Amino acid sequence: MFQILQVITLSLVTLAMVTAVAHALELPGKLRLPRETYLQVQPIYYPGFTVVGGAGEVLGILATLTLAGMSYGMPQFPLVAGAFLCMLAMHAVYWVFTHPVNDFWLRQTSVGRTGGSFFAFGAGRDGEGDWTVMRDRWEYSHVGRGVLSAAAFLMLAISLVMS
Repeated sequence: MFQILQVITLSLVTLAMVTAVAHALELPGKLRLPRETYLQVQPIYYPGFTVVGGAGEVLGILATLTLAGMSYGMPQFPLVAGAFLCMLAMHAVYWVFTHPVNDFWLRQTSVGRTGGSFFAFGAGRDGEGDWTVMRDRWEYSHVGRGVLSAAAFLMLAISLVMS
């Protein structure tokens, strides 16, 4: 059962990681886009990235926490606990830096009632400023999220081979 949970946890963290890293890899190209093009391109990520990445992220946090509890006292516990903390930090970066800016990108996009409620949560006046500030905040928050999720992935992968 423990090994199955390890594989499931690693898979869920990978799911969360791929969306963050994909955003990070787009950064150099997207920084070259003019405002109009950037604003047209930005909404294409919804709902795919939101549903798949969000599910992987939330379920990855829960699975990593469960795995940490099950590995307490084992040699791999520090790695699993570190992966859990990285996943929590990744999630925090989303809510503090990324999510408030999403309202700005989605103003002209229909995301349905559920999506609209989700993206409206915590939305403030962040979208009223310079669009490049919003762009940079969104883009660089994904670089941070990509680094945190990659660190979680590596810690889990190493912990997996230790057992």
